[in-house]
Amino acid sequence: MAEYTPTDAIALLKADHRKVEELFEEFDKARRSDRKAAIVQQICTELKIHTMIEEEIFYPAIKPKTDAAMVEEGVIEHDGAKVLINDLAQADPKAEYYDAKVKVLSEEIKHHVAEEERWITGMFAQARRTDLDMEALGARMAARKEELVAQSQKKGGLPVAKLEGLELIEA
Repeated sequence: MAEYTPTDAIALLKADHRKVEELFEEFDKARRSDRKAAIVQQICTELKIHTMIEEEIFYPAIKPKTDAAMVEEGVIEHDGAKVLINDLAQADPKAEYYDAKVKVLSEEIKHHVAEEERWITGMFAQARRTDLDMEALGARMAARKEELVAQSQKKGGLPVAKLEGLELIEA
């Protein structure tokens, strides 16, 4: 049976948030490196898909109608997470700093989620007060998410997470 995907844009994004929170909790309980690696791969895939649908569909739709600076900050927070996602996707779970990187990623995501979901002033609350059709927006996001999930299951999977707002300086 297929997993239920909400069609309201904000409900869809919140469902993604809860799923990733559960995965981070699973990681915290895991002891074997192979289990940790499997969980981290799930986390990375979920976060790549989530950031892509937010950046491709949700953020552009809400930016002109909400606090644009908050949306821009969200993109930069995504970029910070993507650096760790890209690193962890290739990392050995027995490597020094592996668990620390997962912990930092978890903390970055918790901060980002708190800002998006903040009552009254958060990004989602602001988006709710616009004239945007959240059902139609959510349907577009759900369709794109379905495409990305299918791509993630194919050989080669999803591409490396692309930074949108940060320029990395090559040393």
